[in-house]
Amino acid sequence: MPKIPVLEIFGPTIQGEGSVIGRKTMFVRTSGCDYRCSWCDSSFTWDGSAKYDIRLLEPEQILSELDLLAPNQYQHVTISGGNPALIKNIGPLVEAFKERKIQTALETQGSKFQEWMVDIDDLTISPKPPSSGMKPSLPILDDVISKCTKESLSLKVVIFDDEDYKFAKDIHARYPDIPFYLQVGNPYLDDSVSNHTEKLLSKYEELIDKVMNDTLNDIYVLPQLHTLLWSNKKGV
Repeated sequence: MPKIPVLEIFGPTIQGEGSVIGRKTMFVRTSGCDYRCSWCDSSFTWDGSAKYDIRLLEPEQILSELDLLAPNQYQHVTISGGNPALIKNIGPLVEAFKERKIQTALETQGSKFQEWMVDIDDLTISPKPPSSGMKPSLPILDDVISKCTKESLSLKVVIFDDEDYKFAKDIHARYPDIPFYLQVGNPYLDDSVSNHTEKLLSKYEELIDKVMNDTLNDIYVLPQLHTLLWSNKKGV
């Protein structure tokens, strides 16, 4: 059985982002990413700092760890990263979840498509805005979106500044029929920052005010819920 490079397995917790925000879930975090976002809050998945924590696990091993962590306490698993869409071998894991009627979620930037993504129940594609320092390929994004299951698909853009907001409007105009989420970014990755929750709520209110005074209508505006609760703590 093909093995999957896993950095973390944790939960139960809540999903802090996107269309399933607030959903009780477990997390399986894989290693590796094809982007290097300036504000990445999980850079340990690609910068080499956690390379000795990577374990190559088979699907049944992952399921066993989830069951040990939360026996009979979960029915939803978020496959996270990095960018899990780089990993072809995740397919058998998704199949194993489906056999047990466990729902799955995935977030990816839309730079790579894998056949197993059509079986994800809650699929979020999150093109990275200018503040990330990355420049998405829109033709590749078009191709990935065209191959995904529309019933499970949503789009999300993280907002740090006015350029990001303009980028989000352009993405929404490009795919007007896909559920669309704006999410306020977290610039406070340094744990020494005080009043973290208060500062994030202030930025969230600023984003809400911007949207309320704009013609960007058919969208959802979200906080990053887990950072409001736990700041930058890992494993929650």
